[in-house]
Amino acid sequence: MKIAFFSAKSYDIEYFERFNATFQHEFQFFETRLNEKTVNLIDTQEAVCVFVNDDLNEKTIVELHKKGIKLIALRCAGFNNVDLNAAKAHGIKIVRVPTYSPYAVAEHGVALILTLNRKTHKAYNRVRDSNFSLEKLVGFDLHGKTVGVIGTGKIGAIFCQIMQGFGCRVLAFDPFPNAELIAKGVEYQALDDLFAASDIISLHCPLTPQTHHIIDAKALKKMKKGAMLVNTSRGALVDTTAVISALRDRHLGYLAIDVYEQEEELFFQDLSGEILDDEEISHLLTFPNVLITAHQSFFTNEALEQIATITLQNVSDFESGKPLVNALTV
Repeated sequence: MKIAFFSAKSYDIEYFERFNATFQHEFQFFETRLNEKTVNLIDTQEAVCVFVNDDLNEKTIVELHKKGIKLIALRCAGFNNVDLNAAKAHGIKIVRVPTYSPYAVAEHGVALILTLNRKTHKAYNRVRDSNFSLEKLVGFDLHGKTVGVIGTGKIGAIFCQIMQGFGCRVLAFDPFPNAELIAKGVEYQALDDLFAASDIISLHCPLTPQTHHIIDAKALKKMKKGAMLVNTSRGALVDTTAVISALRDRHLGYLAIDVYEQEEELFFQDLSGEILDDEEISHLLTFPNVLITAHQSFFTNEALEQIATITLQNVSDFESGKPLVNALTV
């Protein structure tokens, strides 16, 4: 099947071409994001393969339909950037990669906590400059701290168990409690109780109308003074304006994010030679207690292998008329 890849980077090309020997699809890679204007890049392809910041709104879907696209293959788990109703109305099937390496995302969340807490990023830069001072590098023991986990799907569940390994008390909030986690000592609580009791809060839930800005000004006020907030899920779970205010007021003690509400104009690009127009992320970068990575939590060899093979299998199943086990439906 002919597939047009959008938002394609060197690693996408490397891994998809490596694993295509089994599937024998035809690829065309575009570095640009897919939206209603870039649809015109599509030639004779029947499928598009897209990532988290491609914009598949109703207008884009209509243009894809005009181009003869029959399948949208998401090489990610999240699908908040896709108008599912528009795709259904125009007869376009959608498949995704529901899981690849939940360990990759969970472990990156832990890495953010350790780095921000123990300030290893600052220590590294100091030592590189022959500065061996320990001034302002004080951290805290994770052992004995209370960690609140919002969302205990596969990633959240792994994160809970890792934090238990550090000797943390783990609280959780999820509409569907995990019995195995409860048996291991994870305590499910109401969201407000979790906010009030947690030293560290980590987000592991999907972006839905119910979870949009689940961390807002009201939620931040309910948190412990000096708490750490970690987000490796979706940027819009967090109200960035409210977080900046809480940091400035010294109520929120630390912020670690791998996702950002307006990241589509920034992430996955080298903007090192440019002035950032985004005032909020520019403001965040001025805080010494903020750590930002650019949506790299998924970025491991194991995850990239899974993304490529599952995506290509999804396309092959569609092409051969087999059941689409990873289809998205309204």
